[in-house]
Amino acid sequence: MEYEIVRLIDKPEIKERAAQWFHEKWRIPLAVYQESMEDCLTKENAVPQWYVALENGRIISGMGVIENDFHNRRDLTPNVCAVYTEEDKRGNKIAGALLNYVCEDMKAKGIDTLYLLTEHTSFYERYGWKFLCMVKGDGESHMSRMYIHRSC
Repeated sequence: MEYEIVRLIDKPEIKERAAQWFHEKWRIPLAVYQESMEDCLTKENAVPQWYVALENGRIISGMGVIENDFHNRRDLTPNVCAVYTEEDKRGNKIAGALLNYVCEDMKAKGIDTLYLLTEHTSFYERYGWKFLCMVKGDGESHMSRMYIHRSC
């Protein structure tokens, strides 16, 4: 399987398609993704950033980096968010490759510590992430796992 990892800032023409794809996966309002992606393209800040893996032009995986992924620990920033791989592509280490790419890209932008909110266990550890603490997601009744990744 051949795919390419693309930064939105390098391929701005996919912005609307990427925003729609993330919206369909996570059911966060489309406008939220559109606004964040527009900020990625028009501002010179390191955050937000958006990334996708493309196979023959099809988005098969993606994630972003935003200030806060809808949780109460505003001090734990920035956050990798919206991590998703299409079901028919899971098990091919695409998400891991994308996570590693994002960490390296953020390090190149001067950000060597990233956070990630999830309910998964064991997946992120494979890629150098470490469990940090439990946090409460905005509007959630239960706690979720917060992971940290420090680039060396």
